[in-house]
Amino acid sequence: MFELIIQTDFAAAHRLRGYKGACEKLHGHNWKLDVVLQSDRLNELGMVVDFQEVKAALKDILAEFDHSFLNDLARFKTVNPTTENIAKTVAQELAKRLPEGVRVKSVTSWESDRCGATYV
Repeated sequence: MFELIIQTDFAAAHRLRGYKGACEKLHGHNWKLDVVLQSDRLNELGMVVDFQEVKAALKDILAEFDHSFLNDLARFKTVNPTTENIAKTVAQELAKRLPEGVRVKSVTSWESDRCGATYV
């Protein structure tokens, strides 16, 4: 089994609907993402997938999030833009763009250096 790890980031603001505390107010984060991909085989070049392809897909996915108010995005109109839901959304969107035989093992979304959530 092979695993690739790609790290990326984006900055955005959000507020947590229904939350009682400071996070119900508008605030922002510089999110960091750790994306882990898996495959049991390598392609003809000896790679799981070209890092550049994955980085381009992530850049495309995160373009919607970066420097935005997440609550205004259609995908977060009814789903709270929590760190957990960000990780899930990125994992699901990336899975649609990967070559056959390559799968998302996990996405960890870090909202700070010490607080993150992983979607498996």
